[in-house]
Amino acid sequence: MAVLLGTDIPVRPVVADEDAATPAAAATHRPVTGSIHSWDLSTGVDGPGTRFVTFLAGCPLSCLYCHNPDTWRMRDGKRTTADDVIAEAAKYTRFISAAGGGATVSGGEPLLQPVFTGELLHRLKHELGLHTALDTSGFLGARATDALLRDVDLVLLDIKSWHPETYQKVTGRPLAPTLDFAHRLADLGKDVWVRFVLVPGLTDDPANIEGVARFAASLGNVSRVDVLPFHKLGEAKWDALGKDFTLRDTPSPTPEQVAAAKKIFEAQGLKAV
Repeated sequence: MAVLLGTDIPVRPVVADEDAATPAAAATHRPVTGSIHSWDLSTGVDGPGTRFVTFLAGCPLSCLYCHNPDTWRMRDGKRTTADDVIAEAAKYTRFISAAGGGATVSGGEPLLQPVFTGELLHRLKHELGLHTALDTSGFLGARATDALLRDVDLVLLDIKSWHPETYQKVTGRPLAPTLDFAHRLADLGKDVWVRFVLVPGLTDDPANIEGVARFAASLGNVSRVDVLPFHKLGEAKWDALGKDFTLRDTPSPTPEQVAAAKKIFEAQGLKAV
């Protein structure tokens, strides 16, 4: 299913028997497929250690600072089986394990393809024995079944703003579903790293940062906050796609601005990096 900007994405409620604990492939006896943008090895930004990261295609958000706007539509991805992804990840399992890493399912937004995402997480964890992470905005958190989340060791949760109007401006979507998902993860005791992008003139209001910090600290399961400085590395992709990059003239935050944001999180007892 193609994801078009401006199209409402229905958020389906969690159904008890959907994505049951048995992987989808075993349940259907058919290869589970999904739309993938790419995969890569990364260090430090997609969870602890060296990680095999699968970037799924399709995202219901349209973030103004997105550095991968080419991942927004599922139809632009490559149809791939879970078997193919697992076979690729298996090539690096020994190296990843020795480096204290794991595997991350990212996007786009992986919860736009919850069955495929659940299959990948289950097999990465149980077949390859890897630490697993889910990188998500949380907007489609209602699509993540408890079975899927049982196969997740760490959630990288993007909270892009505390002020609802700023969140809507940044993403084109409401904030509430992300906060609901964060509360659910807290109830499950799931380890979470909050990720916050610092954009001068957009998300850098100290009251906005403090709101995110207070919320994250209140959950009790946030072990780290990544303060990510805004950058324009994706500008060329916006241009190539014929999209208007409205933050073209926005500067990256200074080291002092990043340090000040981190102090706000640390004042709430959180580890900020």
